[in-house]
Amino acid sequence: MVCGVGGQGVILFSEIVADLAMTAGLDVKKSEVHGMAQRGGSVTSHIRFAPKVYSPLIEEGTADVMVAFEMLEALRFAYFLRPNGRLIYDTHRIDPLPVSIGAVERPTDASIEERLAARVTNLIRVPAFATALKLGNSRVQNTVMLGAISCLLDFPEDAYRQAITRLVKPKVVELNLKAFSEGRVLCKL
Repeated sequence: MVCGVGGQGVILFSEIVADLAMTAGLDVKKSEVHGMAQRGGSVTSHIRFAPKVYSPLIEEGTADVMVAFEMLEALRFAYFLRPNGRLIYDTHRIDPLPVSIGAVERPTDASIEERLAARVTNLIRVPAFATALKLGNSRVQNTVMLGAISCLLDFPEDAYRQAITRLVKPKVVELNLKAFSEGRVLCKL
C-alpha cells in the first residue's frame, strides 16, 4: 500500500511498481483513491502482485509493506499492515486542513513517531523529501522513496531504472534516476 498527500507522486510511484511487477511476469491489480488530492487531501494506492491476484484491494491487517510519503498519512493508514509488516515512511510532514486552520491541535512529530512505533514493529524512516530538496526538486520525493523500497522488493535494480525511463517525462528522467540512486543509499543505512 502507498499513501500520501495530493501532489506527492503517489500515483506515479504505484504505476512504476505495477510496471515492475508486470514486466517480471506477475499478475498485478491496482486501485487508487484520489479523494481531495488537488486540495492536499489523502491519496492511497493499493498494489497487489503475485502469480495470480484476484482483487486489487488490500484487506486491513494484510499489507506486507506500506510506503508513506508523509508521517500523518503513515499513522492514518498503519492499520492496513499485517503483524510484522514493514512501514517505510518519510519523516516529512504536511498538516491537514483542520490543523492548518487551527481547528485541531497539531500533534508533535515525536508523538506521531511514538504512536507509529506502538502500532508497527518494522519501521524504516527515510528523509525522502529532504533528499529531494537537496537534489533541487521536491517533486522527486516519490522516486527517492522508490529507491528506498527497492531494497525490499525482489526486482533487479536495472528494472527500476528502465521503468523510470519508460514512465517519467523525458525531461526529468535523469533527475529521477539520480533520486532513485539516492533512495537506494538511504535504504542501506
